Amino acid sequence: MNHAAVVTQFIIEEFLPDVGPNELDADYDLVDGGVIDSLGLLKTIAWLEDRFDVRVEEFDLDPDSFRSVGSISRFIDQAQPQRTDAL
Repeated sequence: MNHAAVVTQFIIEEFLPDVGPNELDADYDLVDGGVIDSLGLLKTIAWLEDRFDVRVEEFDLDPDSFRSVGSISRFIDQAQPQRTDAL
């Protein structure tokens, strides 16, 4: 499952239980749409740190990084350590 699908599943389970996964557009503004408020943002950040093993530092807290499923997915890609497999 890709990051966007995992993030979508989390957002729906936690904040939009009456919405299907295909109904949440990856670019839908979760903050302006009232889906995620400041407490929801903290919950989402804690989940990201746990689920994807990333650290969200104070300087990373750009609201634009958490406005949509797409922006959260891009944040995960940038925040995860680059893994290289030894040959």
